[in-house]
Amino acid sequence: MIHAHITTWVLALVFFFVALGLHKSGKARGLKVVHMILRLFYLLIIGTGIWILSSLNSISMLYVIKSLIGLAVIASIEMILVRLVKGKSTTIFWLLFIISLILVLYLGFMKLPLTFLS
Repeated sequence: MIHAHITTWVLALVFFFVALGLHKSGKARGLKVVHMILRLFYLLIIGTGIWILSSLNSISMLYVIKSLIGLAVIASIEMILVRLVKGKSTTIFWLLFIISLILVLYLGFMKLPLTFLS
């Protein structure tokens, strides 16, 4: 399940940057389609994350913190795209995205014992 989880969030990041490119090139219809696909990937990320957490024998507080930070990554991606479409400022959400992505990757790959090698 770890591989499915990593695959879904990597693909979500790819779709996020594709959506940014579509917005920059002015392709509103393509952006809308990619944004809807990205929302499906949010659900897949959350679903695989819950599956992983439920398969653990004992859940440490770091896993809970990582899960909450992961939700902040998803929320910041969504807010960046929505605010871009509306023409509003996204600076704070970019900052939240960068910090939370770095934290969740650090916790996932360096601190927690359950990795993709498991």
